[in-house]
Amino acid sequence: MTRASGPHRLGLAAVAATALVAALTAPTAQAAQDAAPPHGGGGLGENVVVFDPGMPKAEIQSRLDAIAQAQAGNEFGSARYEILFKPGTYGTAADPLTFSVGFYEAVAGLGRNPGDVVVNGSVDVYNQCVGGDQAQCYATTNFWRSLSNLTVNVAGKSGCYGNTDFWAVSQAAPLRRVQVNGNLTLMDYCTGSPAWASGGFIADSKFTGGTVINGSQQQFFTRNSNLDGWTNGVWNQVFCGTTGAPAQSFSTEPGAAPYTTLDACPATREKPYLYLDDNGRYRVFLPALRRDSAGTSWENGPTAGTSLGLDSFYVVKPGASAQQINAALRAGRNLLFTPGVYELTDAIRVTRPGTKVLGLGFATLVPTRGDAAVRVSDVDGVDVSGLIIDAGPKNSPVLMQVGNRGSKARHTNNPISLSDVFFRVGGARDGYATTALEVNADDTLIDDAWIWRADHGTGGGNWNTARSDTGLVVNGDRVVATGLAVEHFQKTETIWNGEDGRVVFFQNENPYEVPSQAAWMASPTQKGYPAFAVGPKVKTFEGWGMGSYSYFNQGVDIHNSTAFQAPSRPGVKLHDLLTVFLNGSGGIDSVVNGTGRAVDSTFGGPSNVVSAP
Repeated sequence: MTRASGPHRLGLAAVAATALVAALTAPTAQAAQDAAPPHGGGGLGENVVVFDPGMPKAEIQSRLDAIAQAQAGNEFGSARYEILFKPGTYGTAADPLTFSVGFYEAVAGLGRNPGDVVVNGSVDVYNQCVGGDQAQCYATTNFWRSLSNLTVNVAGKSGCYGNTDFWAVSQAAPLRRVQVNGNLTLMDYCTGSPAWASGGFIADSKFTGGTVINGSQQQFFTRNSNLDGWTNGVWNQVFCGTTGAPAQSFSTEPGAAPYTTLDACPATREKPYLYLDDNGRYRVFLPALRRDSAGTSWENGPTAGTSLGLDSFYVVKPGASAQQINAALRAGRNLLFTPGVYELTDAIRVTRPGTKVLGLGFATLVPTRGDAAVRVSDVDGVDVSGLIIDAGPKNSPVLMQVGNRGSKARHTNNPISLSDVFFRVGGARDGYATTALEVNADDTLIDDAWIWRADHGTGGGNWNTARSDTGLVVNGDRVVATGLAVEHFQKTETIWNGEDGRVVFFQNENPYEVPSQAAWMASPTQKGYPAFAVGPKVKTFEGWGMGSYSYFNQGVDIHNSTAFQAPSRPGVKLHDLLTVFLNGSGGIDSVVNGTGRAVDSTFGGPSNVVSAP
């Protein structure tokens, strides 16, 4: 703080008057700071950890182990990290680099392609164990972590864990742009039992030298990848555009493998990523749109697309205000959020076509005054990726709005894309939102979204706290969702009103803590609410590999009349639907529109419907 003083010859009264006028007419320092558009580029902050292949392996190992230990139990904490590896090789077959990835750790290579960064060793996620001597060990809460843009030559460890990469995760834990040479398991079968897992998402990746072990994964989605085998399915394993995927086999026949396999993915745009150019400068690569695609984007040459220098981005750091962020957007900047939690007194307003908004280390946005965290105008080519959006203490009508209600601009050739954007109502804080995500813009792409009303944590698991009606509302036409999970909302969880929508993989759990049937009725005659409802006026829609599960845990006989609801007309097609009774009381009375066997304590399911309505 500086101290100002007037000339000595001014009298005390004149000095006081001058100071008063200045105070009344000059903007505050904060207001002046907020009004000026921030500069682009700059450092990435202390929670972006960058390794160089020239560093001693022991130094890298020590730093990775310390971060993993700190983040292992940090499910709802505020610490976040982006772990970056410069191009080169780390570890050797004789002295491998093996490390674990905890909550809010995003691990990535800084090469242009996955082969530019090579880890000889393993990058692992293991079960969490709770309960002391009678511990239960599982991966069902291994959320919010990622691995991308590098190659792992699997080596190291011993015994049960030896020469295997463990990626035992659930939702919001994507594998993107990786090549794994050797054994990969999506289940931790070594660290205790029952070793449940409830993932997951793989995209734009290649696996050689070992069959991917699905194990206990209840459901999993893999797209645009290359597999060297897949061991098994549990309830809902979905593949699109994936070489080596199991053949389509989803059926009502007992014992049939629960595989839904599409030869191509309808529309995809890979997530933007940070890399180093030939001069050692940071750039952001923007992969090109692909339609009806199969295989990775990089095996037959570099990924198609364009790039932007870091100087075109406002590098946002914790403590930045919504006013500063919006000033940067008005000045034509893109946004790169560094790891942290950002409390916002106003919505971030993205209005310029082609704006890129990236989060590092699961950067988290929290609206504090009941507005949205992010509002995207109905413009071409906006990318939003790598963010968590948390509901704040005052109810937000919507946490993120994409496109303006009623606007019908077409974005066929340059759609808005959401990649690895995750939503929470409750868990880290007792937050409130009527709807988490509303998509009004036509042609929007949603890739790997977990929209979650918390079943545990702060506000979670209580019917009267962390209140939220609906996870996702889609009003735009030709919207495509690949890898969509919406869970525990208190009314219809997903509402799809747009025409010609497509969903490849959907996962849902009904709310656990429904206190009474009377508190959970869609109408006087319909018990509960659908997990996914196609609007009654919709003429065309198609979905594949869609599951909903129940666990009503209040000891009350709660029923959901139907998991899926859709108009019965030729243009609306649902493929490979299922319901499962996980535990508890009550159950789901039908799969879709009153058809499909009920699941309850007498028949846990899965109850499969191959085609509907």
